[in-house]
Amino acid sequence: MGYKSLAECVNDLEKHGHLIRIKEEIDPYLEAAAIHLKVYEQKGPALLFENIKGSKFPAVSNLFGTIERSKFMFRDSLDKVKTLVDLKGDPMKALKSPFKYAGVSLTALSALPMRVNHNAPISFGKAKISDIPPIVNWPMDGGAFVTMPQVYTEDIEKPGIMGSNLGMYRIQLNGNSYIQDKEIGLHYQLHRGIGIHQTKANALGQPLKVSIFVGGPPSHALAAVMPLPEGLSETTFAGALGNRRFRYFYDNEGFCISADADFVITGTVYPQDNKPEGPFGDHLGYYSLIHPFPLMKVHNVYHKKDAIWNFTVVGRPPQEDTSFGALIHEISGKAIPQEVPGVTAVNAVDEAGVHPLLFAIGSERYTPYLQERKPQEILTQANRILGSNQLSLAKFLFICAKEDNPHLDIHHVETFFKHVLERIDLTRDLHFYTKTTIDTLDYSGSDLNSGSKVAFTVAGEIRRNLTTEIPTNFRLPNIFKGAKMVLPGVITIEGNKYESERQASEEIAALNEMLKNENLESLPLIIICDDVEFTAKNWQNFVWVTFTRSNPSHDIHGINSFIEHKHWGCKGPLIIDARVKPHHAPPLIMDSKIEKNIERLWSKGGSLYGIIK
Repeated sequence: MGYKSLAECVNDLEKHGHLIRIKEEIDPYLEAAAIHLKVYEQKGPALLFENIKGSKFPAVSNLFGTIERSKFMFRDSLDKVKTLVDLKGDPMKALKSPFKYAGVSLTALSALPMRVNHNAPISFGKAKISDIPPIVNWPMDGGAFVTMPQVYTEDIEKPGIMGSNLGMYRIQLNGNSYIQDKEIGLHYQLHRGIGIHQTKANALGQPLKVSIFVGGPPSHALAAVMPLPEGLSETTFAGALGNRRFRYFYDNEGFCISADADFVITGTVYPQDNKPEGPFGDHLGYYSLIHPFPLMKVHNVYHKKDAIWNFTVVGRPPQEDTSFGALIHEISGKAIPQEVPGVTAVNAVDEAGVHPLLFAIGSERYTPYLQERKPQEILTQANRILGSNQLSLAKFLFICAKEDNPHLDIHHVETFFKHVLERIDLTRDLHFYTKTTIDTLDYSGSDLNSGSKVAFTVAGEIRRNLTTEIPTNFRLPNIFKGAKMVLPGVITIEGNKYESERQASEEIAALNEMLKNENLESLPLIIICDDVEFTAKNWQNFVWVTFTRSNPSHDIHGINSFIEHKHWGCKGPLIIDARVKPHHAPPLIMDSKIEKNIERLWSKGGSLYGIIK
């Protein structure tokens, strides 16, 4: 059976050696986050902070810190839920193989939310926002944030739990101009279900009721980030994955309360009522800056007896939310081909911050009667991907034809790039989408939510052998320095500090002049960066720097580039300018004094002695 509460999950993890108790007093300002980051980095256990300074509530983090622990928590239900998602895309399978899918009906039954009597056996006390552990993760954060929230809203036109949305949108608890204990900030990005609900409420001139759940069975948190197939609600998924129906009731003000949650914050969001929110250290590895976002007026803060506050730390991947992504892929991977016909696999590359870089494998079947295979069908599939839900937030999409290598592993980044660069025709295979939307957290674009995209569509035979050494005829103008190979066919060079588009254009022109007559067929990709040693150190640094610090329409250039009938291409190597630009957000850097201070925990006698190497 599934967990009935977060406490039950904590006890189970501890019993099986997956959780450690931190008994020392821990400062919620940076210390708790620094400890979490250190333990996560070493693939360590979940952490129960028993003594958070200034709060009567304990806090738990790193529950999902490894994919193995994540699977352990759902060991009784994971396979059944994967089957349920599979059947959602093809219900006829149950008729064709009735014995194989015999247990699915029980899983489906646990998926139905259950309304309960709020008087028994559930009992909640009341608190204030300031009673919650005020955990601040990064030095420049604008205040304390809820980092594992389950934000619940209902469709004002069709109220009720079956039409609800449960999403994970960060919540700012204090700081900036928020009135303490009365106001909090609600941040959500593009393509989120809550936006539809707020739009409808705004149109009617009515406030949107919002309930923020924290804690409860771990299936609830995972459900809040799950990109579910259309028509499958998050609360039903939470019940199916947790092997326990999602229990709820409504308080006397009409707010939905998750009966199993440890904390519930209720409040209202009024039309066009915003306040500055942020900064916040985010999952791209940079701060998201201060912008106006919806203001939530707090009504009540409920908590269970012996409640545990659940938090995480986001930053440059990989982090705890990486395990979320891996688990989501395992559960819903088969749903992708059902969403986009012909596409067999999609990978939002975690090391690049997820949305900036997307790999896909499609099918090229338009002209099987011709010997030459070129990108045709996969271009239509690229368009479909970039128009589908959160996949549409991708900035760089590389899509290949499975017919060229049926065994290509989309999760092996180095092999995938090699496959692309061996086959790409730089005069033909790049397709730009300009002045469009990108991820709210991505500051490489021209404005908030605004930027460009590019699809690299690759199909056909190998057309070049990739060099693993710097070619003897690769020469640089003196405005560039330090060239290093990163991957086969990929070189990174160090440029001057980026000051303006005009300066960059002049530098690219000088590089083009130097290389335009050279045969560099074996070197299809040049990356301009600020620190060649860091960028070339490993492929993880390469993808993070390259794809989080560039805007395709502005930062892609090429040797001997041309525009022909509105199509851009280049006859020599492609250039991506991945230097930090003046409008970019600062990267996340932990306070060195804090890092030094927490070393007491893994000294002899400390709670983490023997855990941290």
